[in-house]
Amino acid sequence: MTTATQRLPLSEKVGYALGDTASNLYFQFFNLFLFYYYTDVFGLDPAAIGTMFLIANFWDAVNDPLMGAVADRNQSRFGKYRPFLLWFCVPYGVSGYLMFVNPDFGETGKLLFAYSTFIGFKMIYTAINVPYSAMMGVLTEDADQRLSLSKFRFLGGIGGGFIVSLLVRPLVGFFGGDDELLGFQMTMAVFGTASVALFMVTFFTTKERLVPQDQQTDIRSDLGFLLRNPPWLAIAGASLCVMSNIAVRGAVTVHYFKYYLSFGDTVVFSVGHPDSPFHLDFDRTTLFLSSGMLAFLVGVALTEIVARGFGKKWGLILCSSLNAASLLAFFFIPADQVGLIYAVNLLGNLVAGPMPALNWALYTDVADYGEWRFGSRATGLVFSAAMLALKMGLTIGGAASGWLLDIYGFIPNQEQVPEAVMAIRALFSLLPGGLALGAVGFLLLLPLSEARMQAIQAELGERRREGS
Repeated sequence: MTTATQRLPLSEKVGYALGDTASNLYFQFFNLFLFYYYTDVFGLDPAAIGTMFLIANFWDAVNDPLMGAVADRNQSRFGKYRPFLLWFCVPYGVSGYLMFVNPDFGETGKLLFAYSTFIGFKMIYTAINVPYSAMMGVLTEDADQRLSLSKFRFLGGIGGGFIVSLLVRPLVGFFGGDDELLGFQMTMAVFGTASVALFMVTFFTTKERLVPQDQQTDIRSDLGFLLRNPPWLAIAGASLCVMSNIAVRGAVTVHYFKYYLSFGDTVVFSVGHPDSPFHLDFDRTTLFLSSGMLAFLVGVALTEIVARGFGKKWGLILCSSLNAASLLAFFFIPADQVGLIYAVNLLGNLVAGPMPALNWALYTDVADYGEWRFGSRATGLVFSAAMLALKMGLTIGGAASGWLLDIYGFIPNQEQVPEAVMAIRALFSLLPGGLALGAVGFLLLLPLSEARMQAIQAELGERRREGS
């Protein structure tokens, strides 16, 4: 393996970050609006959607380690992982749009169409996102540069999330008016085109510098190394809890405003004259989501300060604990306390901001630990197995949302029974808060201190120099 300790140029960090912007134009769209689209616009039963999320995300999670192993064994003049961005960016954009085409089928036909397009998109998302994530482990071996790259990545990702939270509801209204279905279709066409362009930018502005030797072990051996890697098991457990938390809460956020607070569609401000073709309305749900994303973005920018002050592990534990407290607090806030709802949301997103970058930086430490302990780096497998844990979290969270709403009597587009409103509130606060505390428990088991990682990386550097 060749070494690569030089400082990454700003243009490359920004270029890499735009790949996560492309990912989040879809990921955050689906996290915040897909469940609402399927229930209140497409007209599917919430329990059926929960089952679909379970099956589709489980199948998608199984694909992740396989995709990582394939990427680890790829050889091309562009590197191991970068070519997948070029090969799959157009299918990625098209498959996301197809989910909103809405053919004129009956209820069964709609459900089958939702299954096929959702599963198809998730497979293509895996084919481009696993290699993209693994790239962070081969652009540089310097721990500080990796943390900086991780911060840039999640600044880009949250930037994509901010665009989604700020513009989706206004654009749906702009393109569709009272026809939400048309509005979602046209909005996804815009986001799909943008995602293709952004992945192309990432491909042309990055360079793989760590060149691993040809993978000598088989996939079964690599999986065995992974399961005997205690740091990976701990961080994967934490990731499972975090993504379950995000999936549950994201699925019912619009429902929380629409059916509990009852003022989600209240217009806060508008852009353009009402008679202008470029008129956009920004309602309170949009303000809640977009202001939270801005606070999250500020938190991401503080990642290195948190890491220097507490270390990656303890910084992540601190931020996760504070975020859990903010999530639980929502259950006790009365529906008429609008200012307090926004304030707690801003605080919770601010402390959550450093979490993704710290989490993924820890995964690069896990890859280093695997190379140091077992002599097999398998970067793609480490990151794809990490995404397996993340997607299993989405599987659990998405399925639970649909099933619980159905059990407690949720019926879209009408006044809800008290039990359904209580279920929405619990899914928005109590369950995500409990899952966030579960993530803290797993992180406490993580056996990688800053001092230990410095020693491991120093020894690895010596081995590579001797090998070259």
